[in-house]
Amino acid sequence: MRQYSLIGLALVIVLALWLAFAPPRFWLNLTKSVDLSDSVGTGAALAADYDCRDCHRIDGRGALQAPALDDVTRRIDRETIRRWLINPRAMSGSRAMPNPRLSDSEIEAIIAYLESLAME
Repeated sequence: MRQYSLIGLALVIVLALWLAFAPPRFWLNLTKSVDLSDSVGTGAALAADYDCRDCHRIDGRGALQAPALDDVTRRIDRETIRRWLINPRAMSGSRAMPNPRLSDSEIEAIIAYLESLAME
């Protein structure tokens, strides 16, 4: 009986580690969903929360260690931006951009924010 308890505990630990360090899309969408009623405002807040300006220049502010994103939606289509935000390493393994592990709604909000910058 004790052996089953240890196996169950090990499975719970492995599951917790998986969800913490390599969460699947369904888990991100379940745990990190954001309200899209003000998608531009939410996207701006997410860009700040995820420290995107530490590397990128966005809306005229931030670093230039990575491409400026003010007009990125004029240069790159929405689906390509989405793929970059889902998994930057899959797009270019040599890039230093970390994987922020964004939910689909977070990605939509960030793209809406970037699109709003291109309209200015």
